Amino acid sequence: MTTVTSTTAPPADSRVLALAHYAARGVLESVLARHDATFEQSVTLRAVAVADGPIGREALVGQVVGSLKADPALVRETVGELVAKGLCAAEDDTVRLTAAGREFQAAVTAETAPISARIWADIPAADLAATGRVLALVTERADAELAALK
Repeated sequence: MTTVTSTTAPPADSRVLALAHYAARGVLESVLARHDATFEQSVTLRAVAVADGPIGREALVGQVVGSLKADPALVRETVGELVAKGLCAAEDDTVRLTAAGREFQAAVTAETAPISARIWADIPAADLAATGRVLALVTERADAELAALK
């Protein structure tokens, strides 16, 4: 495992953030590929899985658009893919998780949990807390800039 010390660590910026994001996403996408699923499907399915019961289709689309900054039409297509795969069921204007969707979520979680544990192992709690605060602020500011661009 490569460890970056405070004297060799690059200052946080958009590139460092992007590299960390894509490295972690690459791990997840490797697992998802074994299940014939995409990152977008995973994010959308998770939103359905953590909802307290069926979720309104447009509320789901809005939530995923907000998370991924994706086009609503593409998110609606992703919802359709999840329904076609039997991981979700659509009823009227709501979407709910199916038993197959729960099994998929459990399998992906079981495969990624030990990898995630290794990635995050031995990072001091204070560093994680500081990083969380900085990333929350960066997200808030980037969301504001994105809104201003629209």
